[in-house]
Amino acid sequence: MAKPGDLVEIVTKNKKYVGILMPKPEIIKSNTIVIKLDSGYNIGIEKKKIKKIKVIKKAKKGKKKNIKIKQSKKLPTVSILSTGGTISSKVDYKTGGTYASLTAEDFIQLEPKILKFANIRAKQIEQIMSEDMTPEHWIKIAKEVYKELNKKEVSGVVITHGTDTMHYTAAMLSFMFPKLSKPIVLVGAQRSTDRGSSDTFMNLICSVIAATQKIGEVMVCMHATTNDDFCYLHRGTKVRKMHTSRRDAFRSINQMPIAKIWPDGRIKFLINYKKPDKTNELNIKINKKVALIYVYPGINQNIIDYYLNKGYKGIVIAGTGLGHVPTYLIQKIKKAVKKGVAVCITSQCFYGRTHSFVYSNLRRLSQTGAIFCEDMLPEVAYVKLMHVLGKTKKLEKIKELMQKNIAGEINPIISKDMFLV
Repeated sequence: MAKPGDLVEIVTKNKKYVGILMPKPEIIKSNTIVIKLDSGYNIGIEKKKIKKIKVIKKAKKGKKKNIKIKQSKKLPTVSILSTGGTISSKVDYKTGGTYASLTAEDFIQLEPKILKFANIRAKQIEQIMSEDMTPEHWIKIAKEVYKELNKKEVSGVVITHGTDTMHYTAAMLSFMFPKLSKPIVLVGAQRSTDRGSSDTFMNLICSVIAATQKIGEVMVCMHATTNDDFCYLHRGTKVRKMHTSRRDAFRSINQMPIAKIWPDGRIKFLINYKKPDKTNELNIKINKKVALIYVYPGINQNIIDYYLNKGYKGIVIAGTGLGHVPTYLIQKIKKAVKKGVAVCITSQCFYGRTHSFVYSNLRRLSQTGAIFCEDMLPEVAYVKLMHVLGKTKKLEKIKELMQKNIAGEINPIISKDMFLV
Protein backbone atom coordinates (compact mmCIF):
# COMPACT_ATOMS: atom_id res chain seq x y z
CA MET A 1 0.00 0.00 0.00
CA ALA A 2 1.37 3.42 -1.02
CA LYS A 3 2.19 5.90 1.77
CA PRO A 4 3.08 9.59 1.71
CA GLY A 5 6.66 10.03 0.51
CA ASP A 6 6.63 6.98 -1.76
CA LEU A 7 7.49 7.38 -5.44
CA VAL A 8 4.43 6.07 -7.24
CA GLU A 9 3.03 5.49 -10.71
CA ILE A 10 -0.65 6.35 -11.06
CA VAL A 11 -2.52 4.94 -14.05
CA THR A 12 -5.78 6.58 -15.17
CA LYS A 13 -7.98 5.84 -18.16
CA ASN A 14 -6.03 8.25 -20.34
CA LYS A 15 -2.59 8.76 -18.82
CA LYS A 16 0.20 7.63 -16.48
CA TYR A 17 1.64 9.92 -13.81
CA VAL A 18 4.85 9.41 -11.82
CA GLY A 19 5.54 11.38 -8.69
CA ILE A 20 5.88 11.45 -4.91
CA LEU A 21 2.68 10.72 -3.03
CA MET A 22 1.84 13.68 -0.83
CA PRO A 23 -0.11 13.74 2.43
CA LYS A 24 -3.62 14.98 1.71
CA PRO A 25 -3.78 18.77 2.19
CA GLU A 26 -6.60 19.88 4.46
CA ILE A 27 -8.05 22.14 1.77
CA ILE A 28 -8.29 19.32 -0.82
CA LYS A 29 -11.35 17.07 -1.02
CA SER A 30 -10.98 13.53 0.34
CA ASN A 31 -11.71 12.02 -3.07
CA THR A 32 -8.46 13.42 -4.50
CA ILE A 33 -4.90 12.07 -4.42
CA VAL A 34 -2.02 14.55 -4.66
CA ILE A 35 1.42 13.77 -6.07
CA LYS A 36 4.48 15.91 -6.64
CA LEU A 37 5.83 15.61 -10.17
CA ASP A 38 9.52 15.65 -11.05
CA SER A 39 9.08 19.29 -12.16
CA GLY A 40 8.28 20.20 -8.55
CA TYR A 41 4.62 20.97 -9.25
CA ASN A 42 1.79 19.22 -7.39
CA ILE A 43 -1.24 17.79 -9.17
CA GLY A 44 -4.47 16.34 -7.81
CA ILE A 45 -6.11 13.28 -9.36
CA GLU A 46 -9.66 12.21 -8.59
CA LYS A 47 -9.78 8.73 -7.10
CA LYS A 48 -12.61 7.63 -9.40
CA LYS A 49 -10.36 8.18 -12.42
CA ILE A 50 -7.51 6.03 -11.06
CA LYS A 51 -7.20 2.46 -12.35
CA LYS A 52 -4.02 1.49 -10.50
CA ILE A 53 -1.39 2.85 -8.09
CA LYS A 54 2.02 1.20 -8.23
CA VAL A 55 4.80 1.90 -5.70
CA ILE A 56 8.07 2.40 -7.58
CA LYS A 57 10.20 3.25 -4.56
CA LYS A 58 9.42 3.38 -0.86
CA ALA A 59 10.21 6.54 1.05
CA LYS A 60 13.35 6.49 3.13
CA LYS A 61 12.83 6.74 6.85
CA GLY A 62 15.13 8.10 9.49
CA LYS A 63 16.03 11.21 11.36
CA LYS A 64 17.76 14.14 9.78
CA LYS A 65 21.51 13.91 10.30
CA ASN A 66 23.38 16.75 11.90
CA ILE A 67 26.24 17.84 9.71
CA LYS A 68 29.62 19.18 10.71
CA ILE A 69 30.53 22.31 8.81
CA LYS A 70 34.15 21.96 7.73
CA GLN A 71 36.47 24.91 8.22
CA SER A 72 39.48 25.79 6.06
CA LYS A 73 42.19 28.20 7.12
CA LYS A 74 42.66 29.14 3.46
CA LEU A 75 39.11 30.41 3.00
CA PRO A 76 37.28 33.52 4.24
CA THR A 77 34.35 33.10 6.62
CA VAL A 78 30.80 34.16 5.76
CA SER A 79 27.88 34.32 8.17
CA ILE A 80 24.53 33.19 6.76
CA LEU A 81 21.57 34.57 8.70
CA SER A 82 18.30 32.88 7.80
CA THR A 83 15.02 34.84 8.00
CA GLY A 84 12.66 32.64 5.96
CA GLY A 85 10.92 33.23 2.64
CA THR A 86 10.72 31.07 -0.49
CA ILE A 87 14.45 30.40 -0.35
CA SER A 88 13.76 28.66 2.98
CA SER A 89 10.52 26.95 1.94
CA LYS A 90 9.31 23.39 2.20
CA VAL A 91 5.94 21.85 1.41
CA ASP A 92 3.13 22.65 3.85
CA TYR A 93 1.16 19.42 4.04
CA LYS A 94 -1.86 21.17 5.53
CA THR A 95 -2.42 23.43 2.53
CA GLY A 96 -0.34 21.88 -0.24
CA GLY A 97 1.56 25.16 -0.51
CA THR A 98 5.01 26.05 0.81
CA TYR A 99 6.15 27.63 4.04
CA ALA A 100 9.43 28.84 5.51
CA SER A 101 11.21 26.01 7.31
CA LEU A 102 14.78 25.46 6.08
CA THR A 103 17.66 26.64 8.25
CA ALA A 104 21.08 27.88 7.17
CA GLU A 105 22.58 24.45 7.93
CA ASP A 106 20.05 22.90 5.55
CA PHE A 107 21.32 25.08 2.73
CA ILE A 108 24.83 23.73 3.21
CA GLN A 109 23.58 20.15 3.25
CA LEU A 110 21.57 20.74 0.10
CA GLU A 111 24.34 22.65 -1.69
CA PRO A 112 27.79 21.71 -0.32
CA LYS A 113 29.49 23.67 -3.16
CA ILE A 114 29.10 26.73 -0.95
CA LEU A 115 32.00 25.42 1.15
CA LYS A 116 34.28 25.73 -1.87
CA PHE A 117 34.24 29.52 -1.52
CA ALA A 118 33.99 30.20 2.21
CA ASN A 119 33.76 28.81 5.69
CA ILE A 120 30.16 29.14 6.81
CA ARG A 121 28.71 30.31 10.08
CA ALA A 122 24.98 29.61 10.24
CA LYS A 123 22.24 31.15 12.34
CA GLN A 124 18.46 31.31 12.06
CA ILE A 125 17.15 34.66 13.32
CA GLU A 126 13.59 34.61 11.92
CA GLN A 127 11.30 32.16 10.17
CA ILE A 128 8.68 34.18 8.36
CA MET A 129 7.55 34.93 4.84
CA SER A 130 8.57 38.40 3.68
CA GLU A 131 5.01 39.76 3.51
CA ASP A 132 5.03 39.54 7.31
CA MET A 133 8.18 41.68 7.68
CA THR A 134 7.78 44.77 9.87
CA PRO A 135 10.08 47.62 10.94
CA GLU A 136 10.64 45.68 14.18
CA HIS A 137 12.04 42.81 12.12
CA TRP A 138 14.36 45.20 10.27
CA ILE A 139 15.75 46.38 13.61
CA LYS A 140 16.24 42.82 14.83
CA ILE A 141 17.99 41.80 11.60
CA ALA A 142 20.25 44.86 11.75
CA LYS A 143 21.32 44.06 15.32
CA GLU A 144 22.16 40.45 14.41
CA VAL A 145 24.09 41.56 11.33
CA TYR A 146 26.04 44.07 13.41
CA LYS A 147 27.12 41.32 15.80
CA GLU A 148 28.45 39.22 12.91
CA LEU A 149 30.20 42.11 11.17
CA ASN A 150 32.19 42.86 14.31
CA LYS A 151 33.59 39.34 14.52
CA LYS A 152 37.17 39.44 13.28
CA GLU A 153 36.96 36.17 11.37
CA VAL A 154 33.83 37.12 9.42
CA SER A 155 34.41 38.57 5.93
CA GLY A 156 30.78 39.34 5.16
CA VAL A 157 27.15 38.54 5.94
CA VAL A 158 24.50 36.85 3.78
CA ILE A 159 20.83 37.26 4.73
CA THR A 160 18.34 34.80 3.25
CA HIS A 161 15.05 36.63 2.78
CA GLY A 162 11.69 36.34 1.05
CA THR A 163 11.66 38.17 -2.29
CA ASP A 164 8.41 40.15 -2.01
CA THR A 165 9.76 42.75 0.41
CA MET A 166 13.49 42.10 0.13
CA HIS A 167 14.09 45.49 -1.54
CA TYR A 168 12.49 47.24 1.46
CA THR A 169 14.82 45.42 3.87
CA ALA A 170 17.86 46.06 1.67
CA ALA A 171 17.07 49.78 1.54
CA MET A 172 16.50 50.08 5.28
CA LEU A 173 19.73 48.23 6.11
CA SER A 174 21.56 50.56 3.68
CA PHE A 175 20.47 53.52 5.80
CA MET A 176 20.93 51.77 9.13
CA PHE A 177 24.58 51.05 8.27
CA PRO A 178 26.08 54.42 7.22
CA LYS A 179 29.54 52.87 7.63
CA LEU A 180 30.39 49.32 6.62
CA SER A 181 33.72 47.55 6.78
CA LYS A 182 32.30 44.41 5.15
CA PRO A 183 29.56 43.51 2.62
CA ILE A 184 25.97 42.66 3.52
CA VAL A 185 24.24 40.58 0.86
CA LEU A 186 20.52 39.77 0.78
CA VAL A 187 19.46 36.75 -1.25
CA GLY A 188 16.18 35.04 -2.00
CA ALA A 189 14.57 32.61 -4.42
CA GLN A 190 11.61 32.74 -6.78
CA ARG A 191 11.18 28.96 -6.75
CA SER A 192 11.19 26.89 -3.56
CA THR A 193 13.97 24.39 -2.95
CA ASP A 194 11.73 21.36 -3.58
CA ARG A 195 11.22 22.36 -7.23
CA GLY A 196 13.48 21.26 -10.07
CA SER A 197 13.60 24.83 -11.39
CA SER A 198 14.64 26.28 -8.02
CA ASP A 199 17.02 29.23 -8.20
CA THR A 200 17.96 28.84 -4.55
CA PHE A 201 21.33 27.19 -4.92
CA MET A 202 22.94 29.38 -7.58
CA ASN A 203 21.66 32.53 -5.88
CA LEU A 204 23.09 31.34 -2.57
CA ILE A 205 26.48 30.41 -4.02
CA CYS A 206 26.80 33.76 -5.80
CA SER A 207 25.76 35.66 -2.67
CA VAL A 208 28.43 33.88 -0.61
CA ILE A 209 31.02 34.80 -3.26
CA ALA A 210 29.81 38.42 -3.07
CA ALA A 211 30.13 38.38 0.73
CA THR A 212 33.86 37.61 0.43
CA GLN A 213 34.56 40.77 -1.63
CA LYS A 214 36.05 44.04 -0.38
CA ILE A 215 32.83 46.06 -0.62
CA GLY A 216 31.25 48.34 1.98
CA GLU A 217 27.63 48.17 0.81
CA VAL A 218 24.30 46.47 1.36
CA MET A 219 23.40 44.52 -1.80
CA VAL A 220 20.91 42.07 -3.29
CA CYS A 221 22.11 39.03 -5.23
CA MET A 222 19.67 37.26 -7.58
CA HIS A 223 19.47 35.52 -10.97
CA ALA A 224 20.35 37.86 -13.85
CA THR A 225 18.56 35.82 -16.53
CA THR A 226 16.04 32.98 -16.67
CA ASN A 227 18.96 30.58 -17.23
CA ASP A 228 21.39 29.29 -14.64
CA ASP A 229 24.32 31.29 -15.98
CA PHE A 230 25.12 34.18 -13.62
CA CYS A 231 23.66 36.49 -10.98
CA TYR A 232 23.52 40.26 -10.70
CA LEU A 233 24.68 42.10 -7.61
CA HIS A 234 22.37 45.08 -7.08
CA ARG A 235 22.81 48.12 -4.82
CA GLY A 236 20.42 47.86 -1.88
CA THR A 237 18.80 51.25 -2.56
CA LYS A 238 18.52 50.80 -6.34
CA VAL A 239 16.85 47.44 -6.73
CA ARG A 240 13.26 46.30 -7.13
CA LYS A 241 11.33 43.09 -7.72
CA MET A 242 9.80 43.59 -11.19
CA HIS A 243 8.04 40.27 -11.84
CA THR A 244 5.90 37.98 -9.70
CA SER A 245 7.55 34.68 -10.63
CA ARG A 246 10.44 34.96 -13.11
CA ARG A 247 13.80 33.93 -11.74
CA ASP A 248 15.34 37.16 -13.07
CA ALA A 249 12.66 39.28 -11.38
CA PHE A 250 15.07 41.70 -9.68
CA ARG A 251 16.35 44.70 -11.60
CA SER A 252 18.57 47.66 -10.80
CA ILE A 253 16.56 50.85 -11.33
CA ASN A 254 18.17 54.02 -12.76
CA GLN A 255 21.54 52.36 -12.37
CA MET A 256 23.53 49.44 -13.71
CA PRO A 257 24.05 46.46 -11.39
CA ILE A 258 27.21 46.58 -9.32
CA ALA A 259 28.54 43.31 -10.72
CA LYS A 260 27.96 40.02 -12.51
CA ILE A 261 28.78 36.94 -10.44
CA TRP A 262 29.17 33.43 -11.81
CA PRO A 263 28.69 30.34 -9.62
CA ASP A 264 32.24 29.22 -10.45
CA GLY A 265 33.61 32.20 -8.53
CA ARG A 266 34.18 34.71 -11.33
CA ILE A 267 33.06 38.29 -10.76
CA LYS A 268 32.94 41.27 -13.12
CA PHE A 269 32.27 44.72 -11.70
CA LEU A 270 30.08 46.96 -13.86
CA ILE A 271 30.13 50.21 -11.85
CA ASN A 272 32.10 51.80 -9.05
CA TYR A 273 31.12 50.54 -5.62
CA LYS A 274 31.65 51.84 -2.11
CA LYS A 275 34.95 50.81 -0.59
CA PRO A 276 34.91 49.33 2.93
CA ASP A 277 35.15 51.65 5.93
CA LYS A 278 37.47 50.85 8.81
CA THR A 279 34.60 50.32 11.23
CA ASN A 280 30.91 49.45 11.21
CA GLU A 281 28.31 51.96 12.34
CA LEU A 282 24.71 51.07 13.19
CA ASN A 283 21.81 53.50 13.56
CA ILE A 284 18.50 51.76 14.26
CA LYS A 285 16.52 54.77 15.46
CA ILE A 286 13.55 55.16 13.12
CA ASN A 287 10.05 56.65 13.19
CA LYS A 288 7.48 54.13 11.97
CA LYS A 289 4.70 56.71 11.54
CA VAL A 290 5.27 57.05 7.81
CA ALA A 291 2.72 56.29 5.08
CA LEU A 292 3.23 55.35 1.43
CA ILE A 293 0.41 56.50 -0.86
CA TYR A 294 0.03 55.70 -4.57
CA VAL A 295 -1.86 58.33 -6.54
CA TYR A 296 -4.62 57.14 -8.88
CA PRO A 297 -7.48 58.78 -10.79
CA GLY A 298 -10.29 59.56 -8.35
CA ILE A 299 -8.19 59.14 -5.19
CA ASN A 300 -10.10 60.36 -2.13
CA GLN A 301 -8.90 63.81 -1.11
CA ASN A 302 -9.44 62.92 2.55
CA ILE A 303 -6.66 60.31 2.49
CA ILE A 304 -4.15 62.95 3.63
CA ASP A 305 -6.46 63.94 6.51
CA TYR A 306 -6.73 60.29 7.51
CA TYR A 307 -3.01 60.01 8.14
CA LEU A 308 -2.86 63.41 9.84
CA ASN A 309 -5.60 62.32 12.23
CA LYS A 310 -3.68 59.11 12.95
CA GLY A 311 -0.64 61.12 14.02
CA TYR A 312 1.65 60.23 11.11
CA LYS A 313 4.83 62.29 10.86
CA GLY A 314 5.71 61.55 7.24
CA ILE A 315 3.94 60.75 3.98
CA VAL A 316 5.57 59.49 0.78
CA ILE A 317 3.47 59.99 -2.33
CA ALA A 318 4.14 57.94 -5.47
CA GLY A 319 2.80 60.42 -8.00
CA THR A 320 2.23 59.98 -11.70
CA GLY A 321 4.88 60.90 -14.25
CA LEU A 322 7.23 63.57 -12.93
CA GLY A 323 5.52 63.47 -9.52
CA HIS A 324 2.05 64.75 -10.30
CA VAL A 325 -0.86 64.57 -7.86
CA PRO A 326 -4.48 65.58 -8.56
CA THR A 327 -4.97 69.35 -8.23
CA TYR A 328 -7.44 68.88 -5.37
CA LEU A 329 -4.76 67.13 -3.26
CA ILE A 330 -2.36 70.08 -3.37
CA GLN A 331 -4.18 72.04 -0.67
CA LYS A 332 -4.33 68.92 1.52
CA ILE A 333 -0.57 68.49 1.15
CA LYS A 334 -0.06 72.16 2.04
CA LYS A 335 -2.14 71.60 5.18
CA ALA A 336 0.00 68.58 6.14
CA VAL A 337 3.27 70.48 5.72
CA LYS A 338 1.93 73.37 7.82
CA LYS A 339 1.24 70.85 10.57
CA GLY A 340 4.91 69.81 10.46
CA VAL A 341 4.38 66.60 8.50
CA ALA A 342 7.05 65.80 5.90
CA VAL A 343 5.49 65.04 2.49
CA CYS A 344 7.84 63.47 -0.05
CA ILE A 345 7.13 63.15 -3.77
CA THR A 346 8.32 60.18 -5.85
CA SER A 347 7.14 58.67 -9.13
CA GLN A 348 5.35 55.39 -9.71
CA CYS A 349 7.10 55.26 -13.10
CA PHE A 350 10.20 53.91 -11.27
CA TYR A 351 12.60 54.91 -14.08
CA GLY A 352 13.57 58.57 -14.45
CA ARG A 353 13.29 61.28 -11.83
CA THR A 354 10.72 63.67 -10.38
CA HIS A 355 10.74 67.34 -11.36
CA SER A 356 9.21 70.31 -9.60
CA PHE A 357 9.17 72.92 -12.40
CA VAL A 358 8.12 71.38 -15.74
CA TYR A 359 4.35 71.87 -15.30
CA SER A 360 2.29 74.48 -13.44
CA ASN A 361 0.81 71.96 -10.99
CA LEU A 362 4.28 70.66 -10.15
CA ARG A 363 5.32 74.21 -9.29
CA ARG A 364 2.24 74.63 -7.10
CA LEU A 365 3.03 71.33 -5.41
CA SER A 366 6.62 72.44 -4.81
CA GLN A 367 5.40 75.68 -3.22
CA THR A 368 3.52 73.70 -0.55
CA GLY A 369 6.86 72.59 0.90
CA ALA A 370 6.60 69.05 -0.47
CA ILE A 371 10.00 67.40 -0.95
CA PHE A 372 10.78 66.06 -4.44
CA CYS A 373 12.93 62.94 -4.07
CA GLU A 374 14.91 62.94 -7.32
CA ASP A 375 15.03 59.40 -8.79
CA MET A 376 14.38 57.54 -5.54
CA LEU A 377 12.03 54.57 -5.69
CA PRO A 378 8.84 55.04 -3.62
CA GLU A 379 9.77 52.15 -1.32
CA VAL A 380 13.26 53.56 -0.79
CA ALA A 381 11.89 57.02 0.02
CA TYR A 382 9.45 55.36 2.43
CA VAL A 383 12.16 53.65 4.51
CA LYS A 384 14.54 56.60 4.17
CA LEU A 385 11.91 58.96 5.59
CA MET A 386 11.51 56.61 8.58
CA HIS A 387 15.27 56.77 9.03
CA VAL A 388 15.47 60.56 8.66
CA LEU A 389 12.55 61.15 11.05
CA GLY A 390 14.49 59.09 13.57
CA LYS A 391 17.14 61.82 13.46
CA THR A 392 15.17 65.06 13.27
CA LYS A 393 11.68 66.59 13.34
CA LYS A 394 12.67 69.87 11.65
CA LEU A 395 11.25 70.11 8.12
CA GLU A 396 14.23 72.04 6.73
CA LYS A 397 16.65 69.38 7.99
CA ILE A 398 14.36 66.59 6.78
CA LYS A 399 14.35 68.13 3.29
CA GLU A 400 18.14 68.47 3.34
CA LEU A 401 18.63 64.81 4.30
CA MET A 402 15.95 63.44 1.96
CA GLN A 403 17.61 65.19 -0.99
CA LYS A 404 21.11 64.17 0.10
CA ASN A 405 22.60 61.01 -1.38
CA ILE A 406 23.30 58.91 1.72
CA ALA A 407 23.50 55.31 0.48
CA GLY A 408 23.50 55.54 -3.30
CA GLU A 409 19.73 56.07 -3.44
CA ILE A 410 20.04 59.15 -5.67
CA ASN A 411 21.79 58.95 -9.04
CA PRO A 412 22.60 62.42 -10.41
CA ILE A 413 23.20 61.11 -13.93
CA ILE A 414 20.85 58.52 -15.47
CA SER A 415 22.15 57.27 -18.80
CA LYS A 416 19.96 55.70 -21.51
CA ASP A 417 21.50 52.24 -21.01
CA MET A 418 20.11 52.09 -17.46
CA PHE A 419 16.51 51.67 -18.66
CA LEU A 420 15.14 48.10 -18.45
CA VAL A 421 18.59 46.60 -17.85
